[in-house]
Amino acid sequence: MLWEDDATIEEAPISDVVDLAFSIRCRQLPVDHLDALSTALQQALPGLQEARIGVHEIHIAGSQNGWERPDPALGQYLTPSRRTRLNIRVPKNRMAEITAALQDQTLDIDGCELTLGPPREKPLLPADTLYARHVLMRDNAEEQDENLFLNRMAAELQESGIKVRKALCGKTAELKTAQGTLCTRSLMIADLSPAESIQLQQRGLGNHQHLGCGLFLPMKGIQHLDADKGD
Repeated sequence: MLWEDDATIEEAPISDVVDLAFSIRCRQLPVDHLDALSTALQQALPGLQEARIGVHEIHIAGSQNGWERPDPALGQYLTPSRRTRLNIRVPKNRMAEITAALQDQTLDIDGCELTLGPPREKPLLPADTLYARHVLMRDNAEEQDENLFLNRMAAELQESGIKVRKALCGKTAELKTAQGTLCTRSLMIADLSPAESIQLQQRGLGNHQHLGCGLFLPMKGIQHLDADKGD
């Protein structure tokens, strides 16, 4: 954990990046679907990876107590609801082009059909706390020692003009791809200024954003952790 109490209030810039939230029709979806989803999207939208267009993991939250994420080792799948969306982070000036290329397309996601409906534009909003489900780890040492990972993240963000005051990494995950397995950690960064928040959401952190890595979303703050520090 990194922790430093020092923040400066700044006005947030207007973002030139948005999330396109596509409605989807899909009966079931592989739990580890990011590589297959990215591959299918690139067939419909060539150049997706080079344009650093971000593809969010299709996240299905539990709706009742006792809900557990399906286990792919047991042949289980995710079951999207009518409210589930596919979110793609794109430059504003490419929204019309990307919508035309993807809307009404049916994608093959490892044998599961996913049809894209019309998207809704979701502007990036400043939030003092952001969260990424997947940020790529460099090596096994970062998997064993989270401080190595946090220090590298802080250094990379510092280079882009973002001062890390509070950061907390979470669970590790493995993303299966055709080129091999990617090891990731979740990462929360707090006490961001509005300008820093928009910048981090626009730029992301690290590579493989087309596989859902380094994409940040707003979340609730971690003020409750301040009290825990004094215990």
